[in-house]
Amino acid sequence: MTLIQLQSSILKHNKHLQFPSFSSIPHQRSTILRISAVSPNAQQLIQSGKVRPVLPKEAGIAMEGEGYILLDIRPEWEREKACVSGSLHVPLFLKDMDNTPITLLKKWVHFGYIGLWTGQNFTMINDEFVKQVEQKIPDKDNAKVLVACGEGLRSLMAISKLHEGEYKNLAWLAGGFNRASDSDFPAVEGTEKLQYATIGGVSYYFLQLLILLQAVGKES
Repeated sequence: MTLIQLQSSILKHNKHLQFPSFSSIPHQRSTILRISAVSPNAQQLIQSGKVRPVLPKEAGIAMEGEGYILLDIRPEWEREKACVSGSLHVPLFLKDMDNTPITLLKKWVHFGYIGLWTGQNFTMINDEFVKQVEQKIPDKDNAKVLVACGEGLRSLMAISKLHEGEYKNLAWLAGGFNRASDSDFPAVEGTEKLQYATIGGVSYYFLQLLILLQAVGKES
């Protein structure tokens, strides 16, 4: 499957979701995955067939029928809202606890222009990511690993790191959990829907309002 065909499949799948698209909310990225802008290496891996793209609707079959291990690389605060039962968790990004004046200034700007809308924490890369994955999935030659995040962008970065770490059987959850529907995974834990766990801040309240309005519309 080429990247163009993959993007088309994701967009087509997104039209069948029961809830509205929130691309108008400031923190949402375009529905077209700009893979090359995120990780050129990951783009090459997918195009060459070394990494398999898996749509959310195919993930359950890949896990139960083909033995793929779902590796959730989202930060802890997203996973706490909702996660796939039985998935492994190693965060690619951690909360930045640096309180130096420069970092505090960055955090202030982040909150003013982004954090208020998204509710996201200021983060830093997890330098121990590959080592922590190795502790949970030591068999690099035979283990089948399906890497996933909220939007499918951070997981591309993770795939590049894992490939460099000599993992041989990698797959990417194309579009991330945001493109999932309620029936794509056997069981989900948490207080939120899996596809909305990335949304926070003011955007979260807009989401709840839109869901409420849709429910009222169905009843009337």
